[in-house]
Amino acid sequence: MAKYQLLLPRMGESVAEATIVKWTKNTGDYINVDDTVIEIATDKVDSDVPSPVSGRLVAQLCKVDDVVQVGDVVAIIETDEIEEVMPAPAPQPVVQPQPVAQQPTAVPQMPIPGTELLAKPASPHNDAFKSSPRFYSPLVKQIAIEEKISVEELDRIPGTGAEGRLTKDDLLAYVKQKQSGQQPAQRQVAQAAAPTYTQEAEKKTNTPPAPPQQPAAQPAAPQPAARPQPAAQQVNTSQGDEIIEMDRMRRLIADHMVMSKQISPHVTSFVEADVTGLVMWREKVKNSFEKREGEKITFTPIFIEAIVKAIKEFPMINISVNGTQIIKRNAINISMATVLPDGNLIVPVIKKADELSLIGLTKAVNDLAKRSRAGKLVPDDVKDGTFTFTNIGSFGNIMGVPIINQPQAAILAVGVIKKRPAVIETEEGDVIAVRHMMYISMSYDHRVVDGALGGMFLRRVADHLENWDVNRAV
Repeated sequence: MAKYQLLLPRMGESVAEATIVKWTKNTGDYINVDDTVIEIATDKVDSDVPSPVSGRLVAQLCKVDDVVQVGDVVAIIETDEIEEVMPAPAPQPVVQPQPVAQQPTAVPQMPIPGTELLAKPASPHNDAFKSSPRFYSPLVKQIAIEEKISVEELDRIPGTGAEGRLTKDDLLAYVKQKQSGQQPAQRQVAQAAAPTYTQEAEKKTNTPPAPPQQPAAQPAAPQPAARPQPAAQQVNTSQGDEIIEMDRMRRLIADHMVMSKQISPHVTSFVEADVTGLVMWREKVKNSFEKREGEKITFTPIFIEAIVKAIKEFPMINISVNGTQIIKRNAINISMATVLPDGNLIVPVIKKADELSLIGLTKAVNDLAKRSRAGKLVPDDVKDGTFTFTNIGSFGNIMGVPIINQPQAAILAVGVIKKRPAVIETEEGDVIAVRHMMYISMSYDHRVVDGALGGMFLRRVADHLENWDVNRAV
């Protein structure tokens, strides 16, 4: 019998760890090739980990809610075929990043050297992190425990990692600032005592004392802005109040939204667009398009095409901020906010949208929407977005003020298309007619996008929609 090590697979360049959500197989269960062994969740999407071999599950090396690094061994599967399933020709110890003394006690059903670290019970200190809406790497948790930083304090530290994640460098910089902030106070205490000693010496020697030297003013160490804590809410169950615990995705969304408002000074601009020609064109082509392409053409790919055209004309909208640096993105990757069946949101990305035709955009939009609602997205589907689009008109809303999807610099929202009377300029004069009108709004990061640029870009999107070619072939 051979022991196969099931590793946590790589799920994308920006994904370094995952949380164990559920074990679909129990110890002793027989597993076929491609059977799902565990369900995992990252800060991007949820996915399954299948088994590449057949055999019996003899050891689960992590528990539900454990955070596991990519490449770590999560399970041991006992197989009959030795040469094909052994990870190496001869058993070799698994090299750990830090040397740890070996445990003398043998671990049943875990004969693979080095796996005892993965099977050890979670530290009681780690239980406190379960109440946090943020995810922290094991290294960050260890530093926080050693420096006696509470989870509440940790949650208030801004992160510079992907999606606002707190990195080791962020935490070490915070610890250093905290320590340097205590030193000036200690110096002031020592200096306050010095004049008393000098005055006593003056009485004994009748010698005028030298004036005490004042130390140079020390600038206060910058402290991260504390997140305001709301007052405790009273729950009255006798009147039917119900407590609903946020699920993991809702906690991530909440933390991401708060982080975005803390990082970016939001400005929102609005325009109104007459899309009568566009509505009439879609009504004319939608049936033949669906019959020919097997896809429904909605307004979403049309809006995205207009956004892409405007980005080409105003490329400084397609940016992100890294400290004092502006990163101008070459690729135009449009993030598309999508509602899931449980009410949560996910933002899959249409990669290189500028290289797709309207037919290609339609197929990409429909594919991502279907896989989002079916839970079939992979981590690469939700990363590398450079600009976000959201259609709040699908809920009957006329306009909205969206929150920027960090680390991007802008997000555009379209409202519902409604028939309204409007003034039309003609050669014979102004007339009032019934038109299909809609509002478009865009929130942008005022650190790097001024009102002039944001307003001109938004107006250009509306122009592309208003000047739609009603004779366009697709």
